[in-house]
Amino acid sequence: MKIFLDTANLEQIKAGAALGIVDGVTTNPSLVSKEGMDFKTLVGKICEIISGPVSAEVVSTTCEEMVKEARDLAKVAENIIVKLPTTVEGVKALKICAAEAIKTNLTLVFQPLQALVVAKAGATFCSPFLGRLDDIGHDGMALVEEMRLIYDNYAFSTQILAASLRHPLHVVQAAKAGADVGTMPYSVFQQLLKHPLTDIGLERFLADWKKSQG
Repeated sequence: MKIFLDTANLEQIKAGAALGIVDGVTTNPSLVSKEGMDFKTLVGKICEIISGPVSAEVVSTTCEEMVKEARDLAKVAENIIVKLPTTVEGVKALKICAAEAIKTNLTLVFQPLQALVVAKAGATFCSPFLGRLDDIGHDGMALVEEMRLIYDNYAFSTQILAASLRHPLHVVQAAKAGADVGTMPYSVFQQLLKHPLTDIGLERFLADWKKSQG
């Protein structure tokens, strides 16, 4: 499973990239607003750090305006992925973007029919929001499993981007369910290598080494 960081913070992205396991970045207007920088400038800087897919979201609500934004964003860098909402207008825009070879990430997906529609329309990525489903008492991972089955049944090329991952267990579950990508905030990313027994074991090894050296 590919690992994306869900952040617009340049320092977090640099720190993640230093480990060599960050394959891409997802952003949204809320994340960008926290950084105090012009949107396109910030996205361009992220693309300089990360060579993989970088999702940048449109803020328009009509097809025509979304397509205009998508074309502008696609010019920022070759690895830009345009995030579109999974609405009627968003799918109309998706179809035009697909015809123009603009890569897309259809976001705010909460049920398998939405995932089927955007795959048929040519989405590059489809982002089910798993944590938000869990928040209202639904099984978010069941959605990933259904999407995996549907996409494999019909050999869709659309990648499943598991979004709204809230904790390390979500990451494990998404990988087991067959998600192509898991995107997570930096706070969750930091926990991927953490385990108390690892810390205790290292502490003991170092203590024993110190004793052996007199």
